[in-house]
Amino acid sequence: MNVETVLMKPITETKYLTAENCWRYRAILRFFYIQYEKIKYWLYKENVYEELKSNPYFAAYTIEQCQQDLDMLTQWGNLVPVQDTSRASTIEEFKNKQFRYQLSEFAVEIERMTIKLENIRVEGASLEPTLFERIRDAVLKLPMMLEADPKTVGAWWKDFHTDFKRLNQNYQDYVRSFYSQKAEDLMKSREFIAYKDSLIEYLRDFVKGLQKNAHFIEESIRKIPEDKIRIILEKAFIYEKSIPRLDMEVSDEAIMDNIQGKWQSICDWFAPSGGHVSEASKIYDITNEIIRKITRFASQIAESRSSAANRREEYRKLCEMFLACEDIKEAHKLSAVAFGLFNTRHLRTNPERATESPNSSVYDEVPLQVEIKPKVRGYKEKSARTPIEFKTEKKEKMRAEYIKRLEEEKQVIESYINAGEIDMESLPLIPQHVRVTLLKWIGKAVSTSGKTAKTEDGRVFRLIIPQNGRRFTLRSEDGCLEMPAYKLRFEA
Repeated sequence: MNVETVLMKPITETKYLTAENCWRYRAILRFFYIQYEKIKYWLYKENVYEELKSNPYFAAYTIEQCQQDLDMLTQWGNLVPVQDTSRASTIEEFKNKQFRYQLSEFAVEIERMTIKLENIRVEGASLEPTLFERIRDAVLKLPMMLEADPKTVGAWWKDFHTDFKRLNQNYQDYVRSFYSQKAEDLMKSREFIAYKDSLIEYLRDFVKGLQKNAHFIEESIRKIPEDKIRIILEKAFIYEKSIPRLDMEVSDEAIMDNIQGKWQSICDWFAPSGGHVSEASKIYDITNEIIRKITRFASQIAESRSSAANRREEYRKLCEMFLACEDIKEAHKLSAVAFGLFNTRHLRTNPERATESPNSSVYDEVPLQVEIKPKVRGYKEKSARTPIEFKTEKKEKMRAEYIKRLEEEKQVIESYINAGEIDMESLPLIPQHVRVTLLKWIGKAVSTSGKTAKTEDGRVFRLIIPQNGRRFTLRSEDGCLEMPAYKLRFEA
């Protein structure tokens, strides 16, 4: 996260929400906002005072207090005052500066936020599968936007991003409600069973809309080249730039960065990038997990409800059976059947079974003998004593076979020496052991400064590196190898 200077500054426009006389400040700004929605932007002090006095809470409110509150809100930046000289009929009235007031841009947005917070429990969040279809239709219009004028592209871009913003915010708010403590308690209550099915059906409709459209949107975005996307975004930029803004100045770079950032967010939402999965895939997994969670809680509630009734009847029947036993021995037998054996030991092993058939009974298996070792500190297993075996004859035989094999390999390699050198490029199809030996010799020579080395029998050779880096393909019984056309020249 980039911490810019704008994050270091306090937002003084929000002070009226927590100030000592916030009930007065909030009432004044709410009255300004209501008039703002009626397109009545400018209000006088007298208008505010008359409106507040009509409320019983402001019975003792005075015009001086109203002026003080307006001054404080002006100081915090919530109101913009303008002197009204048209109402001044005398010099004294002109000096007293009669003002009319207007809501600042910050105050409008803050009041909108407070109204939304006041109604957040009433409105709530929702999942709208139709937003996927709207976004899909907007993506299908991308090729058409290449030929459209900036005004048409600007309108398309506004609708496109508004639908995406609604989809992103709504799903985040709705999913978040499932991870609250209140939701956990509700899912564990028996009242949850009543609307479990409708909730699952609601989530499944959203998942169906996601599956049906997300992949198509991703493919459509990937098919359009970046240069064409850049043309469309530039047209949206031209439209945004053409909108006159009287109250603020926005640089061209800020507008373009905003448009490009929104487009990148849409791409990351539907298409994976940079080794990260897309947000659509995360939503699919999260929604399925919520459905499983709902089903699991509903199943547990149903089981607890039914098991409580069934177990009661089972216990009553079991008590009657114990009462019907003739003696304690018969009661012990019944106890063994009902509750199992007491004070048993379980040995866990991994034996080799004679059959893998799942229908095989325990009585059909071969008995397994387990040797139990005592758990004492001084216990040691006896080690078996084995005499040393003389293997001189076997070693001599292996040594003779090894020397014979070396002689045979030496004779084969000698057959490839022509005029005191081995030309790698002129070699025919060679055996595997010849290839291994030649590459080992080349590796020895390459690692020395003079490009010389010795063979196993002491012969000195020099590695001749080809001119101009000429290469060839060495053919061997175990495959082909492309390498430089080296020569091995043996010195007398």
